[in-house]
Amino acid sequence: MYLGKKVSIVFPAYNEEKNIAQAVKDFKATKSVDEIIVVDNNSTDRTNDIAKKAGAKVVFEKKQGYGFALRHGLKQANGDYIVLCEPDGTFSSQDLKTLLSQMNKYDLVIGTRTNKKFIGNGANMGFMLRYGNISVAKFMQFLFSTGNMSDCGCTFRVFKKIFVKKMLPYFTVGTSHFLPETVVLTSILGGKILELPVHYNRRVGISKITGSFRKSVKVGLNMILLILNYKLNPPKL
Repeated sequence: MYLGKKVSIVFPAYNEEKNIAQAVKDFKATKSVDEIIVVDNNSTDRTNDIAKKAGAKVVFEKKQGYGFALRHGLKQANGDYIVLCEPDGTFSSQDLKTLLSQMNKYDLVIGTRTNKKFIGNGANMGFMLRYGNISVAKFMQFLFSTGNMSDCGCTFRVFKKIFVKKMLPYFTVGTSHFLPETVVLTSILGGKILELPVHYNRRVGISKITGSFRKSVKVGLNMILLILNYKLNPPKL
């Protein structure tokens, strides 16, 4: 519980056996978390068994894709506040309370990985990736008046469940460019958004989304097209 509100953590997981237990234990240790859901997205390793032994609830998403996994987790979560995060060691559970502390004022509080002071040694946030994230975030900010944005793809974020219910019918993305959709929809639906810096560390294992320059560019272009499409063809509310 956090100030009387139930908190759920959603971890999307595809072959994350190397760090899944540590991630679950770290977030359980904060004492603010009531529920940890690991969405197993067709893992071929021991992610499922290890997550269960660590104390997480494991659910399965057969549709392959980062967005599909996160969407399924958002549906399954029971908390008043629903937290999306990565189980790969890139994020610190100690930043959770910083994000939660603003939830009385906002519908969506997002972490940003682009503040140099918070980027750890070996973290996958080099010059090109950092400024790519900032550029796409500013494009989204310009078109949708989201408030100050500096990171288009940070998974670590907190939603109010009542607002998640509003968004669920409108989700369209099931792959790697899902995260900007949550921001755009929050703005379109009249939600309040805040971005705060969070620590970003070296990943345990290999990234499936931004592990190569080519993948990063492809995801970034898909994000831009998604944002532009929402501006040109807004959903009928």
